[in-house]
Amino acid sequence: MLWPTLLTLLMLGRTPVTALPLRTPDLPTQTHAGPPEADQDFAEEYLQHFYGYRPKSERQKRAADTDADADWSTALCDKVQKMQRFFGLPPSGELTQETLAVMKKPRCGLSDVERIGETIRWKKSTLSYRIAGHNLPIPGSKVHKVFSEAWKLWSNVAPIKFRKRKRREADIVISFHNGDHKDGSPFDGKRGVLAHAFMPGYGIGGDVHFDADEDWSFNSTGFNLFAVTVHEFGHALGLAHSSDPGAIMYPSYNFAPNNELQLSMRDVKDVQHLYGISPNFASLVSKKPPPTTPDKCDPDLSFDAVTELQQEVLFFKDRFLWRKHPQFDETGITLISSLWPESVPSYLDAAYENVEKYRIVFFKGNQYWMLRQLKLEEGFPRNISNLGFPSRIKSVDAALHFRSDRYTVFFTGHECWRYNEQLKMMEGSPTPIEQQWPGIPTPIDAAVFYDGFVHFFKGNILYKFDSNSKRVVSTSPANVLLECKKKDDNEILTERG
Repeated sequence: MLWPTLLTLLMLGRTPVTALPLRTPDLPTQTHAGPPEADQDFAEEYLQHFYGYRPKSERQKRAADTDADADWSTALCDKVQKMQRFFGLPPSGELTQETLAVMKKPRCGLSDVERIGETIRWKKSTLSYRIAGHNLPIPGSKVHKVFSEAWKLWSNVAPIKFRKRKRREADIVISFHNGDHKDGSPFDGKRGVLAHAFMPGYGIGGDVHFDADEDWSFNSTGFNLFAVTVHEFGHALGLAHSSDPGAIMYPSYNFAPNNELQLSMRDVKDVQHLYGISPNFASLVSKKPPPTTPDKCDPDLSFDAVTELQQEVLFFKDRFLWRKHPQFDETGITLISSLWPESVPSYLDAAYENVEKYRIVFFKGNQYWMLRQLKLEEGFPRNISNLGFPSRIKSVDAALHFRSDRYTVFFTGHECWRYNEQLKMMEGSPTPIEQQWPGIPTPIDAAVFYDGFVHFFKGNILYKFDSNSKRVVSTSPANVLLECKKKDDNEILTERG
C-alpha cells in the first residue's frame, strides 16, 4: 500500500512526501460542470503530492470509459473536501476558484495528511547541523544568522540544543538546490514548493533543502527566509503539518511582514509533546506568551468585523476569518490572506458587500480598500474622507449595507451615517445610534444582516435587532452563529497528522 510505504521511508529518513513539480494554470473565471482540463491536471498533481490521491492508470481510464467531469466528481471529491477542510474552506468537494487559489499559494513540499508517530523524533538533546554546498542565493553570513535564530525559537520552548559544525558530519545538513537534486523531490522553480525537509533519522534524515531559485529575503519582499526556515526546522525535529492557520507548521507560506514571527501555542505544545519543556520556558512565557489562534468556542470571543459575502457570512478576528455557509454545517477558520492575497489588511475595523456593484469594502484606521472579484480596485486604499467623513472621524466601527435601498450605514462612536451608494455621497448629518437603533450599546464592533434580522456585535455579546419593531429581540454570546462544537482528542490528533 502507498501510505505505509511512505511512512516507512520517512522513518528511515530517506525521502519527503512530495515528488514532482507543480504546474500553475490560470484560475477559472466562471463555474463549470467540471473543471477546465488545465485546472484539473494541476489539482490532481496537487492532491497526489499532498493528500494521497492515486490517479487512475491509462488502462483503468480506458476500461471505465467515463465522462471526465463525472470522473472528477466521483474520484476526487473526497480528496478535495479533505483539502478544503484542512484549509478552512467550505467543504463542497468542488474545484472552486478560491480552492484553486489556495492550492496555488507557495508552500512546503511535505504532505498534509501523512501521520507522524511519536517515535519519529531525535533521541538526543544536542543536535549538530551544518550548511553544505556553495549555492547560497544570499550572503553566507546572513544565512548563518537566520539559521541560528530559527533554531533558537525551538530551543527556547523545548530542551534541545543545536551546535553548528563546518566540515564534520552533522545530524542535520542544510542546503540550497536548483530543480532536480537527486532526492526524489525536484524543486519547481520560482514559487510553488519553497522548501522541504526530512523527518529525524539516519542518513538524509533531518536534512533541510531550500529551492535556490526563489527570491529569498530578510524582509517583506520575496519570501522571508527566516519564516520558511523556522517551518522546515520544525519538520527536521519531527513535526507534521498543522491545520491551525496561526501555526508556524501551517503548510502554506503565511508570513505577515508587520507581525513578529513567533511559534504559536499549537507549535509549542506539539514540539513539547515530542521533547518535553525547556527549563527557561516559564520565564519566557511570562514575558511574552505564544500567540493563540482564535477559538470559535471561546466564550469571550469578539469580532473585528462581520459581513455578508454572496451566500456566506464572514467573521473577522485578527489575521483570521470564519466562513459560515448555509449549505454546510462546518464553519472553518482560515487566514484572511488565503482569500485575498496581499490585498486586505489584518485587524480590520469594518467590512461590507455591495452586491449590486460586485464589490466588497474593508476599513482599517483612516483607510478603506475596495475589491471586485477578489482583486483590489485601482487607486486603493483611499482615505475615508473620500466617502464624505469630516476630519474628526478617524475610523469606522462597523458598516451595514441595505441591498434593496442601495445605501450603507456607517457606525462611528455614538453616531451613524447614511451613505448613498448610487450618488456616492453622505446623506445629511449623522444621527445618534440610540435614536436609530434603540437598545444597541455604543460603540459597536460589527453589524450584519442575517436571517431577517440585523445582528449587532459588541464584545462577546450579540444583539438581535428587529428593524420593523425597532427593538432588540434577544441577546446571546457573540459566537452563537458559529455553532461551536468542541473537538475531541482524536480530531485534534488528526489535524496534527
